[in-house]
Amino acid sequence: MSIDIEALYRDLHAHPELSFQEHRTAGIVAGHLQALGLAVHSGIGRTGVVGVLSNGAGPTVLLRADMDGLPVEEATGLDYASRVRGRDHDGNDVPVMHACGHDVHVACLVGAVERLANDLSGWSGTVVALFQPAEEWGGGAAAMVEDKLFDRIPAPDVVLGQHVAPFPAGWIGLRAGAAMASADSIDITLHGAGGHGSRPETTIDPVLMAAAATVRLHTLVSRKIAAADSAVLTVGQLHAGTKNNIIPAEARLGLSLRTFDDAVRQKLLGSIERVVKAEASAAGSAQAPTITYAEHFPLTINDEGATLRTAEAFRHAFGADKVIDPGPVSGSEDVGVLATAAGVPLVFWFLGGMDPAAFGTWAATGRMPDDIPSNHSPLFAPRIQPTLDAGVHALVTAAREWLASA
Repeated sequence: MSIDIEALYRDLHAHPELSFQEHRTAGIVAGHLQALGLAVHSGIGRTGVVGVLSNGAGPTVLLRADMDGLPVEEATGLDYASRVRGRDHDGNDVPVMHACGHDVHVACLVGAVERLANDLSGWSGTVVALFQPAEEWGGGAAAMVEDKLFDRIPAPDVVLGQHVAPFPAGWIGLRAGAAMASADSIDITLHGAGGHGSRPETTIDPVLMAAAATVRLHTLVSRKIAAADSAVLTVGQLHAGTKNNIIPAEARLGLSLRTFDDAVRQKLLGSIERVVKAEASAAGSAQAPTITYAEHFPLTINDEGATLRTAEAFRHAFGADKVIDPGPVSGSEDVGVLATAAGVPLVFWFLGGMDPAAFGTWAATGRMPDDIPSNHSPLFAPRIQPTLDAGVHALVTAAREWLASA
């Protein structure tokens, strides 16, 4: 009996789980892999699952999907929308949503494994289906590697994977070289001296410090980085105070930095530290800011030869007009950790997940309409079809390109 991939997707979408908490998802995946006859390894990197399908001599191809959701409250209005809440790694009660499409990735990989397992006559080699935890936290791939992943499974010859994106369903976006940005998450605490809101002269106001630093930080890319380079710096969090008439003792900023070049990255990291320290000094703070570097995602670099080979297979499968170069993407991924640890090429592509009617807009302008919700939006809602069928087809096409012909 075949797996109902659409039903699986709806179920996963309605029941998202946060990073390193993907126990239900991992159990569902492991059950399907076992039913398909794969050798299953569970609990790698805490909640990771790997299925191994061996079919004679030949290359070993690793296909990767990530499983975790995000602390986002869904606003799509779908009948299978998430109403789940969870505890984040700081213990906060938060809503949870598959706002980045990892439910699509899981469903497509399960569907691809089913197709490969049901047609063993057309290929030979080994397929490794890897379901990774905690991509959103940036540590899932590393956790699996550190948990002796490559001592437990056959060593791959290539790592393949995909990410659903807000362009027309049925299209594939693929580029060689630096495909996705590196990312740094930076937490900054500015220390002041609290007091009564009616007597600011007796305080050192960290709210004003944080506000001034935020404005100055947002000038760094436009004033410190050459026009030929690119970077994105976002202050995504600012927390301070408990009451309107109390000047607090500290304020906290949460920053996200995206870069495509390590020299640019180092320059901006140094500039960030200089700005916040200078603002603290200008305010008369007796204590330097506390700067903590949290998650880090490396550059996602697609191997040139392997990417050209895979892209040609996609052109035959989808049509040359449906395989595009999306340019460098400022989003980030940790899939490259798997390829680097194994010492093999990476090919990572984007899977269109939006209304196919957007083909016309894309063809005319080279970009999607601005009102289409993107990944991490509470309104992000990939079209179930043809997205799932295209995602399964892409994984199978790429895998068979690298596996030996029977």
